[in-house]
Amino acid sequence: MDNGFFAMVSRMKYINRWALMRNEHSENLCEHSFEVAVIAHALAVIGNKRFGKKLNGERAALMGLYHDTPETLTGDMPTPVKYYSEEVRLAYKTVEENACKSLVSMLPEDFRDEYEPMFMPAEGDDEIWKLIKAADKISALIKCIEEKKAGNSEFVKAGEGIKEAVEKLDLPEAKVFVEEFLPAYEMTLDELR
Repeated sequence: MDNGFFAMVSRMKYINRWALMRNEHSENLCEHSFEVAVIAHALAVIGNKRFGKKLNGERAALMGLYHDTPETLTGDMPTPVKYYSEEVRLAYKTVEENACKSLVSMLPEDFRDEYEPMFMPAEGDDEIWKLIKAADKISALIKCIEEKKAGNSEFVKAGEGIKEAVEKLDLPEAKVFVEEFLPAYEMTLDELR
């Protein structure tokens, strides 16, 4: 449907994450996407300030904001299911690509070229997509920290696996974020002040 794009994006608030796990605080796609956008922007700033890169932080934030929007059509596929096998992973990738095309088709024709790069890799965005992937994993790691702080041991193993996945990205910006900023997520509000 033309002009249904923004109404569909608005539905991100109804898609809950971590469906297979008991949550002390449920997290929806809006919350997650906001956090990914903030972290992606921070990773770009780290890349520019600490490693002399020329990354577009605003673009990273915007792409982070939209990165899970296709899940308004597909739902949030739990990671163990999504990566169960290469066959399942490839099939889900096709479903996601079709969801991206469907979302873009919900825009007026003259808007599509502005939004399409948010969903389908554009030339020159490889570095930004790496930041988005790292920010997505760091956001998941933060979720695990928050759940453990709330006394939920359900997220202990997940946190260990996600931390290992972040390290395997071998992305210096992610390493800096984890070392310098992640410890603060372990603190209480009084300790942060």
